[in-house]
Amino acid sequence: MAKQDELVFLPLGGVGEIGMNLALYGFGPPGHREWIMVDCGVTFAGPDLPGIDLVLPDIAFVEEERRNLKAIVITHAHEDHYGALADLWPGLNCPVYVTPFTAGMLEAKRAFERERNEVPVTVYKPGETFQVGPFTIEAIPVNHSIPEPVSLAITTPAGRIIHTGDWKIDEAPTLLPKTDQHRFQALGDDGVLALICDSTNAMRDGVSPSEREVSASLKTIIEREEGRVAITTFASNVGRIRSIAEAARDAGRQCLLLGSSMKRVVDVASDLGLMEGLPPFIAEDEFGYIPRDKIVVILTGSQGEPRAALAKIARDEMRHVALAAGDTVVFSSRTIPGNEKAILEIMNGLIDQGIKVITDSQELVHVSGHPRRSELQQMYQWVRPEILVPVHGEAAHLTAHAELAEASGIRRVPRVRNGQMLRLAPGPVEIVDEAPCGRLYKDGRLIGDFDEMAIGERRKLAFVGHVAVNILLDGKFELDRDPVVVARGVPELDDEGDAIAELLVDAAIGAVDSIPRARRKDLDTVREAVRRAIRAEANSVWGKKPVTTVFLTRI
Repeated sequence: MAKQDELVFLPLGGVGEIGMNLALYGFGPPGHREWIMVDCGVTFAGPDLPGIDLVLPDIAFVEEERRNLKAIVITHAHEDHYGALADLWPGLNCPVYVTPFTAGMLEAKRAFERERNEVPVTVYKPGETFQVGPFTIEAIPVNHSIPEPVSLAITTPAGRIIHTGDWKIDEAPTLLPKTDQHRFQALGDDGVLALICDSTNAMRDGVSPSEREVSASLKTIIEREEGRVAITTFASNVGRIRSIAEAARDAGRQCLLLGSSMKRVVDVASDLGLMEGLPPFIAEDEFGYIPRDKIVVILTGSQGEPRAALAKIARDEMRHVALAAGDTVVFSSRTIPGNEKAILEIMNGLIDQGIKVITDSQELVHVSGHPRRSELQQMYQWVRPEILVPVHGEAAHLTAHAELAEASGIRRVPRVRNGQMLRLAPGPVEIVDEAPCGRLYKDGRLIGDFDEMAIGERRKLAFVGHVAVNILLDGKFELDRDPVVVARGVPELDDEGDAIAELLVDAAIGAVDSIPRARRKDLDTVREAVRRAIRAEANSVWGKKPVTTVFLTRI
């Protein structure tokens, strides 16, 4: 290790927020470091981002350093860890390392979306070690709510880092592996400089219940309920899907899968042998021929997504599948912050139809895939790191995790946020630089920043609507005919019952008439006067100023 070499950690997503995880590790002298990227995830757009499909991390810093980017390593195939890879990889063109399940998911998504970029990958298996530049990377098996999650032990000349990714300790999972306690302990015995650790459940005491307990509870519900049982969960939760299918089998019921994303996940899991021993899932067109007490539906839509299978069933839009009074819907999932309203609307719609709704607040139908406080402390005891860096969480989660680590005897617990470059070694652990970070927005086939995707303008349009005005002036700069006004997203009538569009026509005529004919030769002056008059009139009768576009032509 040269005198100027440093080991740094730089998060560009997932630290100070839930989702959109992207971490960089750099080794070398300032200005000449070699880098690896760990994960490349997305987050999902809320109602404050009208029309936006996905939110991606801004990788401007990585693009500047792409010649020094040695690899991207994906820890597992959750969207918040790998969902941005296909969109952001072009232009970086570096090696990508993924597990077999993640490779299968990438290919399945590409086949489904057709025009999605192909990302060449190198497949590694949990337990394997590979070399990337100055980084020796070991994939340590852990347990989570998806197949083949790994933590990464990253060894450099400056020390060893363990990047946990998403993990939990479950002694009775329905989907192996268990978190590899012995390997973590061995690494701890050998010496760990820094533990970069998941904070998602750092505010929850104790230990998460086992997936086997959830499976037993779901089996009880399936056996107890007399009508159809529909269970919605995250499409990627293969362990949960398997638990439900086993419970249905044991209760003498057949299973139907609904939702394209869930079917893709199950197809990939089946190819890897993860669904062996289960009866085949039935086809949708068989649904109507099966008695109500002999079927379980496993479907997407646990987060209230309007185009997911559950929402379509709630709106009675499925061709072959419907629920009725006396049936039961189980939400076997947690509510992601921001989705509460959408989920509640679907629940209320189901309840109005006489369908029973069960959530995790009523019965044990879901457990998180992330460690609670006692599990975090167990990891500290195994690894015994010199430094603990909380990641994967909002400010409250990160702060709770930092306080827990300090109370557990870890002396160096730096506070880091996206865009802050943390030096881990040698010398003091401190922020040594900052990098640009932020968000990119995907809408259809296009990706851009806030201004490029016109998000501010979209918000205005959603709030105040749009008025288009078409004005024709004759050769003498007089109105050739009355202006044509087209209003969208504007109320039809004012409080006296007059048509607002007609009032806007009058305002446009008045604006033109108020300008001396000699000055009307300046068409920009006329256009701006009409725009102002329209907005002023709308404000006087409505209280809002619509976005206004004036088309002005002299004939």
